Amino acid sequence: MTRRVAILISGGGSNMAALLDSMTGDHPARPCLVLSNDAQAGGLEKAAARGVPVAVVDHRPFGGDRARFEAAVNSELDRAGAEIVCLAGFMRILTPGFVARWRGRMLNIHPSLLPKYPGLDTHARALAAGDAEAGCTVHEVTAELDAGPILGQARVRVAPDDTPDSLAARVLAQEHILYPAVLRRFAGGDRRPVLLP
Repeated sequence: MTRRVAILISGGGSNMAALLDSMTGDHPARPCLVLSNDAQAGGLEKAAARGVPVAVVDHRPFGGDRARFEAAVNSELDRAGAEIVCLAGFMRILTPGFVARWRGRMLNIHPSLLPKYPGLDTHARALAAGDAEAGCTVHEVTAELDAGPILGQARVRVAPDDTPDSLAARVLAQEHILYPAVLRRFAGGDRRPVLLP
């Protein structure tokens, strides 16, 4: 049975594009919606060009009422028949109520080797700590930020001359490999972590 996947974005959607491009052939899932909280998000154009339905739920008119905003997002997800939700650069903190509704069916990608460096500025923090390696993690979303069960990790060696930007670029390249690999396994009912060297 093919699973229906919705992807939530706020920006250019490079991880979204990698996910969309992976859901072909014998993949156990297909995209049903790309949704953004920003009508100017570049990823919407990329999704539409691939023939994937798009929607916008702008958070600003809700004036900080996160529950009403999330109710509008859920309406779009329900209308699309979404079964799995992938966060791909969606820059809104989700309430416990929203997370509970999608428990066990919502994934996120984070640019660090969790549990190290949850939150922001992950690459600068890894460099400041003198880490020999960095990377990215795909995890199930739980109410606690960046703390859900780990479904995959990819590692990147830190170079002596790395800056946060140069490290981020190499990690992003691995994100585009890891996230599709995890989604394929997860949509097929397998939650064993994908570990890339």
